[in-house]
Formats: sequence, C-alpha cells, structure tokens
Amino acid sequence: MLTLIPYLSILILSAAGLACLLGQQMRPTMTLFLAEITSLAGLVLALGAACVLWLYGAQTSPVLGVAPLGLSVRLDLLSVVMLLLVGLLGWVITRFSTTYLDGEARQGAFMGWLMLTLASVTALVSAGNLGQLCLGFIGAGIGLRQLLLTYAERPRAQRAAARMRVASRAGDAALIAASSVLVLSFGTADIATLNATATGPMAVLGAGLLVIGGLLKAAQFPLHGWLTEVMEAPTPVSALLHAGIVNAGGFVLIRMADILLTAPGIMAALALLGGFTALFGSLAMLAQPAVKTSLAWSTIAQMGFMMLQIGLGLFALATLHILAHSLYKAHAFLSSGSAIAHVAAARRPGPVAVPSARNVARAFGLALAIFAAVGFFFGLSGKPPQAFALGAILIFGVAYLIAQGLADAAPASLTKRISVAALVTSASYFMLHAGIDWLMAGTLPVPAAPDALEWAVMVLVLTSFGAVALAQALFPLWAGHPAAQGLRVHLANGLYVAPLIDRLTNGLPKTRA
Repeated sequence: MLTLIPYLSILILSAAGLACLLGQQMRPTMTLFLAEITSLAGLVLALGAACVLWLYGAQTSPVLGVAPLGLSVRLDLLSVVMLLLVGLLGWVITRFSTTYLDGEARQGAFMGWLMLTLASVTALVSAGNLGQLCLGFIGAGIGLRQLLLTYAERPRAQRAAARMRVASRAGDAALIAASSVLVLSFGTADIATLNATATGPMAVLGAGLLVIGGLLKAAQFPLHGWLTEVMEAPTPVSALLHAGIVNAGGFVLIRMADILLTAPGIMAALALLGGFTALFGSLAMLAQPAVKTSLAWSTIAQMGFMMLQIGLGLFALATLHILAHSLYKAHAFLSSGSAIAHVAAARRPGPVAVPSARNVARAFGLALAIFAAVGFFFGLSGKPPQAFALGAILIFGVAYLIAQGLADAAPASLTKRISVAALVTSASYFMLHAGIDWLMAGTLPVPAAPDALEWAVMVLVLTSFGAVALAQALFPLWAGHPAAQGLRVHLANGLYVAPLIDRLTNGLPKTRA
C-alpha cells in the first residue's frame, strides 16, 4: 500500500485545484492558503515515496481498474527523483504565485489550474502503466494551455495557446498510438514488463511513435513556436514549464529507454533533430532583446540537447540534464524581474577584449587539452564514446570563454579566472556524469557500443557544434559587417519558421479561455 503514496498527492492536489476554481474571486484568501499547504504536502509525500524506495526497493503497485489499461504506480529511482523535482518546484512556484498574482481577477482560476497541472505531472512521472502515463501526459498539456490563457484577451496569448494546442494534441495522439501498438502487440501495459520483453518490428514501431510524441511535447523544431511566446502568460507559468511539462517528452523517452534501444535508426534521427534544435535555439537566443524571450529560446535549445543525449543512449545523463536545467531555469524565470533591475543599475564595463583568430585557435586547443587531461585523471576506461562526444561539445562552449581571456588586451587576472573556470567545468562534467551513472545503475540502461551509424551521427554533431562555437568566438571580428546585422535580425525572428508553419496549417484556430 505504501507504493500508492503518489496517489494521495494526486488526490489532494486535484481537490485543492477544484476548490480554487470554485473560489475565483479576487484575493481568495482561503483557497490560496489551501493551495500553498497542498503543494507543501505534495513535497512531503514525495519525500515519503523516497523513504519507501529506500526501505523496500523498486516496485510497481497492483493495477487499479481493468487490466491492462488500469492505473498503477512505479516507484524506482527515476520516478522518485522526478517526484521530488515536481514537489519542490510546485511548492516554490505556488508560494511565488500567491504574491505575484495578488489582486488579479483570475487569481483563483490560475491557482486552480496550477494545482491540477501539478496533479497531472505527478501522475505522469509516477506512472507504472501506459494508461496512467497517457492520462498524465494529456492532463499536463490541458492544464498548461489553460494557464497560457490567463490573460485570454491578449492576441499573443491566444496565439501561443493555439500553437501549443496543435503540438500538444499531435503529441498526445502519437503517445496514444504508441501505447496501443505496444499493448496490442505484447499483451501488457506494464511499463517495466514492456521494457524487459518488448522486441521486434512492433517494438520499433512503438519506439518511433514514442519519439514523435516526445519531440512534439518538448517544443522541438519546427513546432517550437508556442514556447517563444510563453511570456504572454504570468512568469510562474514559465517556471512551471520546467516541472515536468516541457520536459515531459524527454521523461517519457527515458522511462521507455529499453524500447528505444530496439530502434537504433530512430534514435539516430532523434539525435540529429535534437542537435539541430539545440543549435537553432541557441543561435536565436543570442539575438533576443527581451529576457524572458531569450530564456524561452534557451529552453528550446536545452530540450534539443536533452533529445540529443537520449538519441545517443545517454539516458542517465539526460535525467541529470532534466534536473539541473529545471532547477536553473525555474529560478531564472522567477528572478527575471530582479535580474533586469540589477543589470540596469550595474556600472557598465569598458570595451570587452576582442580575441584574434590566433587567440581563438589557441583557446580551442587549450580547452580540448584541459578536457583530455581531466578525463585522463578521472579515468578514460569504461567511459562510452557518446559521453566524450557530449563532453567535447561542452568544451566548445568553454573555449569561447577562454578566447576572451587569451585576447591580447585581456588582463592577466581574467585569463587566470577563465582558465580555472575551464578546469572546474571539465571536472564537474566527469564528476556529475560518474555520479548519475552510479545512482541510476540498474534503473536505466547503459549506452550500447556505437555502431557505424551512431559514429556518423557523433561526427556530424561534433562538427556542427564545433563550427558554430568557432563562428561565435570569431563573431566580434565581423560583427560590423552588414551581413552580420541582417543575420541578427533573422535570428531574432527565429528565421520565420513559426509563421511559416502557421501558414502551412492554414492559420491557427481561434482559442477561448
């Protein structure tokens, strides 16, 4: 019975959500207090689930309902970590929202949909059965759409919700189709059983549909446009995205990791599209003038990088990415207003040192040398090539910073600080990777030895990321060229992909709150 603890969290969050929806008047004091206490209870219950896992080990509860499409809870390290993440962020965002939305006419409705969305995400991350997985997946999308329409009179809010509905419903349909294929082919909806036994052509088909659903939910290219307009919703919605909503697609793929491994071609395609989205999103992010829009593009890029990790079979590392990115980005959104004020009040520095082409070449060589040295210190044996490929991409970013420190006009103190930062970054990567691999051993599959296709994908990804990092490091040398100015404008508009998709789909449907 202790395995069913997540259901208690789902029930109280749902009850609090319905109570808040009934108290939609301005400043509904009692319902706001109820929402805050309930979200805290959700965090406490997540800690209780962690204790159950510690005492009794991983297990799946009996099916509630008609098998195989009933409901069940899967308690293992992956679900408990996600429950703790959702519980912590849910409580913080709820507390923030009670003050942030004070005096808003729809505050009660907002808190109600916030509670219901958290309940759906809790059901998703604790699912031991495909039926519950689909319900949580669909419910989180419905809740998010309602939150995006908090200011339903704003045209951009309507456009964001309509774009999100198109991508979300298509993702829901793909997950339902994948679940149907797997259940009909293997006679069970139990996720642990499917991961252990599903093989063959039908497993490959199921994996393909799962990947489609995951990509659509994670705001991946080209249906990413809704996320770039999320600033039309209150700031807590932007933070809530990272509590298992925009990364729900990634979680589902990690949860069904063994089935994905039966389809190496599909995983290669996932890695390529994820890598492309990461590059596209990061370049567009650099050209954004608004803080929240820049953070939204950053999320698109990070979700792409997460899909790249999953496509390369680095499931444990992708889990770490979800945790770290969720905590960082939720904080970034919630503190975006104070960050703007801080930057506005800060004293402007003088001109930044511009590295020459020779400095950039030295920086890349030094960054790779640091990475190799740290990797050798931590031990190269036993590390999959996929992990080193991801680490090299990280070092490309570090090389950009080192280039600033190696510029001829840079002070010696800056060079030293950046060199230390490069060492710390490389060491942190290997330490965190080793830690998450140890933690998730037995819960998630380890990366398989790469075949020719995966080697080709890694080479292409490394070449692409390296070229972009090199162009970024050299950008100050040609920033004044008219072509560079034009490119910045096009990137700021996301290369006009979202409007093109709207046109190809004959415009967006009207959306009402």
